[in-house]
Amino acid sequence: MRPKAKYAVIHRHRDEYPVSVMCKFFGVSRSGYYDFVKRIGRAEQDAALARKIEECQDKTDKTYGYRRIWKWLKDQNIERNPKTVLRVMKKYGLLSEIRRRRKWVNLGQQVHKYENLLKRQFRADRPNSKWVTDISYIHTKEGVLYLSMIRDLYDNSIVAYKTATQQTVNLVLDTIRLAMKKEEKRVAVELQLHSDQGFQYTSQAYFKLTQSYGITPSMSRKGNPYDNAMAENFFSILKTECIYRHKPKTFKEANELIDRYIHFYNHERIQNKTGVAPLTLRHSA
Repeated sequence: MRPKAKYAVIHRHRDEYPVSVMCKFFGVSRSGYYDFVKRIGRAEQDAALARKIEECQDKTDKTYGYRRIWKWLKDQNIERNPKTVLRVMKKYGLLSEIRRRRKWVNLGQQVHKYENLLKRQFRADRPNSKWVTDISYIHTKEGVLYLSMIRDLYDNSIVAYKTATQQTVNLVLDTIRLAMKKEEKRVAVELQLHSDQGFQYTSQAYFKLTQSYGITPSMSRKGNPYDNAMAENFFSILKTECIYRHKPKTFKEANELIDRYIHFYNHERIQNKTGVAPLTLRHSA
């Protein structure tokens, strides 16, 4: 019989016979037995912690990393070391499903950074003078679908959007091309396009395309997500009112949901501030 099995027998009968006598009978040390007990206790603690983490991940659609989980646990009066939380998440397959942001490595391409021209002035006096753009993710059982969109701050309408199964520079470029194709004749003399500091927006290809269209790039400051709050706001609306409710299983279902919702959002969804849908306001300008 292996020592682990002997320790298990001793532990099972610890209330019936003295531990020291059983250890002597099985030819194992008491220190080895108590180490075994500690491991059992740790496993039970891990399992209990995993159940709480799973509860949190179910509520947040598996979007929380270990730091947010750790803070959530603290709010539940559960004190654990952050490293313990991460270890248990790995052990029980409870890691966030969101792709981790990777540091941009300059592979010979010039990296462009731009001034924050928008400065959280989220209103525009005329259409196509201030656009915001960003990329978000839509979870399906086939994987992650990436959604790139451009929103006009004049009426909050979605000017253009594209989806892809990979987060690439071309996804962003195609979104800009589509927006310009639709609105080129109505674009203001000086059009600002605001983004965060994602690698797509610092790329040489992005620089060249915006230059060719006469677009002035604006960029959020590092570590200031609220600088691009209006882009994040639309993704929050889309996910709350559509994606989280219908839970698309395939890329096709996700694309169909996005198409239907953005059409509804642009043409029918009444905005509290204006009392009309975005494109109704746009066409009255």
